[in-house]
Amino acid sequence: MNIILKNEADLAGMRVAGRLAAQVLEMLAEHVRPGVTTEHLDQLAHQFILEHDAIPAPLNYHGYPKSICTSVNHQVCHGIPSAKKLKNGDIVNIDVTVIKAGYHGDTSMMFCVGDKTPPYARRLCNVARECLWLGIEQVKPGNTLYDVALAIEKHAHKHGYSVVEEYCGHGIGKEFHEAPQVLHYADPSLRSIQLVPGMTFTIEPMINQGRKETRLLGDNWTVITKDRKLSAQWEHTLAVTEDGYEIFTLRTDEQPFLPHTR
Repeated sequence: MNIILKNEADLAGMRVAGRLAAQVLEMLAEHVRPGVTTEHLDQLAHQFILEHDAIPAPLNYHGYPKSICTSVNHQVCHGIPSAKKLKNGDIVNIDVTVIKAGYHGDTSMMFCVGDKTPPYARRLCNVARECLWLGIEQVKPGNTLYDVALAIEKHAHKHGYSVVEEYCGHGIGKEFHEAPQVLHYADPSLRSIQLVPGMTFTIEPMINQGRKETRLLGDNWTVITKDRKLSAQWEHTLAVTEDGYEIFTLRTDEQPFLPHTR
């Protein structure tokens, strides 16, 4: 496995790309409301990214047709923006990846649309976010990716949810997807992947309300839950540092979202 360790110049580039990716989500937040199409959100993001001298990484990546991913309700990931309007009570994941000066920044977050999101949907979104942060808190030299995955899996299962296994986080830098694969369930193989300073990757757990099984739709991109129950996902790009981690895609005023802090 060829894990590319980043030097200080690489990390500086990734900070810039990560910050821009976070700014895209911050910009979109006020536009996520009932009646808005995900196509409109895609257009806003596309223009914003270009105006900041960057490239939307998903566009034309292996044929993907849009600049962001928008996964609504039971869509797990890679939902394609369309003319379909968001409804009051929907939940939607918006996944943004930018290329800025050759480096990638990749992040996603959940939005509750309008004021009628059911409590069970908000709870799923909150627990999925806690799973992300519990995974992040395990990132430090000496730990392994198994520690990250176990923290995520235990918290999801504690709340009666399942963890998607077919899709995962990934190394990132000058390439969109690098080694290693960052699984979010406690696969024993992860014990062999030690965390060392200079590693950069995403953590992006997909947490399902029902069963873990998924299905790929006919567009060959959109992934849904097989039982059509809700799914939620949050994502950050981060680096392993000498004493822990640095998150490149932290949004302005964002704080760790851990169970004991709520």
